[in-house]
Amino acid sequence: MAIIKSLLDQDLYKVTMQRVYFHRFSNATARYEFRCRNGAIVFTKAMFEEIKEEIAALDHLRFESDEVDFIGSLYYMKDAKGYLEFLRLFRLNGDYIRVDLSEGKLSIIAEGPIWLVSMYEIFVLAIVSEVYFRHTTDGDLSIGRKRLSAKIDAVKKCKEPFKFSDFGSRRRFSFAWMDEVIATLSNSFDRSVFTGTSNLYFAKKYDLTPMGTLAHEYLCLGQALDVVTLANSQRFMLQTWADEYRGDLGIALSDNLGSDYFLQHDFDKYFSLLFSGVRHDSGDPIEWGYKTLAHYEKYRVDPRSKTFVFSDALDFPRAFEINREFYDKANVAFGIGTNLTNDVGVTALNIVFKMVSANGRPVAKLSDSPSKLMCEDANYVTYLKSVIERGLKA
Repeated sequence: MAIIKSLLDQDLYKVTMQRVYFHRFSNATARYEFRCRNGAIVFTKAMFEEIKEEIAALDHLRFESDEVDFIGSLYYMKDAKGYLEFLRLFRLNGDYIRVDLSEGKLSIIAEGPIWLVSMYEIFVLAIVSEVYFRHTTDGDLSIGRKRLSAKIDAVKKCKEPFKFSDFGSRRRFSFAWMDEVIATLSNSFDRSVFTGTSNLYFAKKYDLTPMGTLAHEYLCLGQALDVVTLANSQRFMLQTWADEYRGDLGIALSDNLGSDYFLQHDFDKYFSLLFSGVRHDSGDPIEWGYKTLAHYEKYRVDPRSKTFVFSDALDFPRAFEINREFYDKANVAFGIGTNLTNDVGVTALNIVFKMVSANGRPVAKLSDSPSKLMCEDANYVTYLKSVIERGLKA
């Protein structure tokens, strides 16, 4: 049976971004590339053939009527009737994706209309992860169940208010294990503690809130548009998001060009008031949190009225530490991914499927962690950094 059985087995932010691509950037193209950051990983020929077959099977999937209705029931999607009808017709197309293997290194490239190829990301990563662990483990989940139980106990003993959601679709051990994790968490906590999941399929199945807004790729697209300068590309994309969602889905991603540039150059008082919060995804979270508090206070915005979402490679002890620091200073929430859906006694794959160019031009995510840089054009990265430096000095 195929690993991906439904197009709804997808993170919310892929759909919310696709809506903007469909409405406002329908002619844009993009290129996405797979990377495995675990240096010693070798993909075998058998793994490659299975991955290739699973990706090819995606062509046969369509959104079912009840799945489109579920997306349409989300309060911020009710006015998007044209996009919802588009989803009823949408399908992936294998002509836009290539899978290759060379000396144990897996290459996956998707290139074409952004509204289509962007949708491959979660599927590709979930497929690669599950196939790899099918071939390298015996599937025993006893360690995972013990660890999950310990995490649940730790959350219940947490003295401060603590809210978390699942962000684990991309690097899960398997679909079945993610299903078990979500079911267990859903039965263990009320919705004020376990607040939801990024995965639309499991949100629908377990009556959870789908979590997410936008990803780095959305901000990267602005770097490849003729209608805006590179220096102001993030402002343009934030405004476009606000124009599309009219105040809904207002969590801004802060680190695509570094959080200093975001706060000092892009996220002015207008956006600070307009957006309901910000997300941390790289660099030191404590340092980021205090820097963001100071930013809101500079504009006389009460940070307790804003949401700080922390989502960078978290486990529960680290989340508890961050929460103790900020729970009484802002509305704090945590998106925990791999540590929920692939903590079963094996080393999870550190894999990504990221946009590297758009409209035939290089784009880059710089972030606050240099190791997360993914761009093939060193000259472009140098130029982009110079633009940021000028902006910070202005």
